[in-house]
Amino acid sequence: MESGTFLKSDNPKVPEAKFAFHHCLPVQMRFTDIDMLGHLNNNVYLSFMDLAKVNYFSDVLPEGMDWHSINAVVVHISCDFYSPSYFNESLEVWTTVTTVGEHSFKMEQRIVNSTTGQTKCVGTTIMAGFDPATAQGKAIDRHWVECVEKYEGRKL
Repeated sequence: MESGTFLKSDNPKVPEAKFAFHHCLPVQMRFTDIDMLGHLNNNVYLSFMDLAKVNYFSDVLPEGMDWHSINAVVVHISCDFYSPSYFNESLEVWTTVTTVGEHSFKMEQRIVNSTTGQTKCVGTTIMAGFDPATAQGKAIDRHWVECVEKYEGRKL
């Protein structure tokens, strides 16, 4: 699949994507990621999504991400699972920002089989502006919003 892809699923339970996805990160499954049932443990999906978020922010900002001055934190995360993943299955995480408010933004991520396109899960993350010096909430940085809009090719 290529950037700007509207991810579709043959599974009617998977919600239709409202926006095209421009960011894709292939992820490598480890043997220790597999649980007693022989499939990828549910917490590993969230780790894959975290890795993809880090990669997304690094790609979106032309100056790169300064990890010593984080200005947003996760305040909510949810994940709906649709199909199990098994060892040696080729997976990738697709990431987009769906909405931006004054103090928070929402991301959608989908983990899919890169060979078949089968959706494994859909995750939603809400991140809020944060000032680490004061440990208080703050508005989302406008420069960041402009960079995301340019990357996504749409107004947020």
